[in-house]
Formats: sequence, C-alpha cells, structure tokens
Amino acid sequence: MKNIISLKNYRDFGRVYNHRESFANRLLVMYVAPNQTACSRIGISVSKKVGNSVVRHRITRLIRESYRLHKNELKEGFDLVVIARVTAKGTGYREIEDAFLHLCRSHHLFVQS
Repeated sequence: MKNIISLKNYRDFGRVYNHRESFANRLLVMYVAPNQTACSRIGISVSKKVGNSVVRHRITRLIRESYRLHKNELKEGFDLVVIARVTAKGTGYREIEDAFLHLCRSHHLFVQS
C-alpha cells in the first residue's frame, strides 16, 4: 500500500493558490497546479469556522480517504489543495466523496480509460 504524499508547508500551499485554477461546489473548493514530480500530492484545509477539532479532523479523514480510494484513477503530476466549506459539517462520506469526484471531473484529472 502506497502512502499518500501530502503538501505540508506554507510555500507549497501558496504555489498552488497562486496558480489560481480552482473549482468549487457546495461542500468543497479545489485548487490544482501541476508539479514537476511523477506523483500527485494533496493538501487539505479545514477552517475553525467549520467546527471544533473533532469535526475538522473527521472531514479531513473523509477527504483523504476519498483521495486514497480514487488515486489510481487520477492523473499524476498535480498538487491538489482541497478546502472544506462550512456546509461540509455533518455530512457523510458519500456526500464528501461525490463532491470530491465532481471537482476532479471539473479539473479533468481523471485518466481517460
């Protein structure tokens, strides 16, 4: 099982934000920027406005799991930053996964089969 490579520092998040390619839906916002590596990385941001730490970590886990399960279907070489909106609070895995996949389709991140 491969580990998920995450964006961790401010500079990496800033580079993706400055690329200014984003799409949003009711639950999530996704920024995408190409990187110079052969793998994709994901960064997840959940504001304190969404809820307490338990709620924020749960949403983070749901987004990360959606990415992990569909990683093989996505193109390589991109940095993704996913931001949870306040409306994501109290939603289940299926809604988060659907929102994540919708944004991936909007960015044309799926490998053509």
